Amino acid sequence: MNEPDPPLIDVPERLDGERIVLLAPRAGLGAEMAVVIAQSLSHLRPWMPWAQEAPTAESSERVVRRMQADFIMRRDLCFQIYARRADGSPGRMLGGAGLHRIDWAVRRFEVGYWIRPEAAGQGHVGEAVRLLAALAFEQLGARRVEIRCDPRNVKSRAVAERAGFELEGVLRRHGLDVDGRPCDTCVFSRLE
Repeated sequence: MNEPDPPLIDVPERLDGERIVLLAPRAGLGAEMAVVIAQSLSHLRPWMPWAQEAPTAESSERVVRRMQADFIMRRDLCFQIYARRADGSPGRMLGGAGLHRIDWAVRRFEVGYWIRPEAAGQGHVGEAVRLLAALAFEQLGARRVEIRCDPRNVKSRAVAERAGFELEGVLRRHGLDVDGRPCDTCVFSRLE
């Protein structure tokens, strides 16, 4: 059986939740994203290698346009998380989430996420994870969806557990932390 060519796979550019809206990246978001990341650095710095210094509007625009190209080619499916207004339209940008490290042959995806500090602990990330898992399983034919995180990232682990992901194990000295030191990786999964 021939697998479809990934750029031809239909992926919605908007996912609607009860309290959030996920939108695919689009040119012109760089300045807004740079502000949100800069305001979130202290919150993200311990876990995200890309969040060590405040980005410029220009550098963020380059990232957004790469994310848009990767979305179109189905190499990486990034979304920005927005608060949902009463009329259903997207409001304030809260963070980002997506389906990463995609293997279309196996139909395996990894969910990643981040949120600005003042929106943390309010269930927005959990809702984004549930929307992305539904997209993966119901529309993209996923056989496996993973969440990976540093075992010390208690909040990220809690998101995975609340979203119904099971801890499969801890990969010891699997990667490097943001300071370049060996660190472990928790692997959570859900299967079709």
